Amino acid sequence: MIGVWVLLGALVIAGVAGWWLRAVNGKVRAAKPTPADELPEPIRAALDPAAAITLVQLSTTFCASCRQADKLLTAFAAETPGLAHIELDVTEEPSVATRVGVMRTPTTLALTPDGTELLRVGGVPKRETLLDALRPHLVR
Repeated sequence: MIGVWVLLGALVIAGVAGWWLRAVNGKVRAAKPTPADELPEPIRAALDPAAAITLVQLSTTFCASCRQADKLLTAFAAETPGLAHIELDVTEEPSVATRVGVMRTPTTLALTPDGTELLRVGGVPKRETLLDALRPHLVR
């Protein structure tokens, strides 16, 4: 009988964890207050001065969702004027992710040419949601 309760408890915990992950995946969040001059060098070097916004995707080598996000963001940036996309693999440099407060991959940061963070997305972004959030910053 104890085994049945343990199994039911595990199923409830797994269900709640799955629901929570689905709820936060791809959600656009407000920017973390990281001063532009404190951005790690690999991120600063990735910024495109010609673009209004650079989407910096922080990924790791064995992340399947990172490949999905890269494909989506590459196509999104190619068809959106004023938008650039770069993927940074932080597998060998976890301090880069730590310094900007990233706890999971993929995480995408939307940065201005001077390094100001506009927003961030954990997980694979939802294209329309991301476009709606970026639209006010793309109009120049």
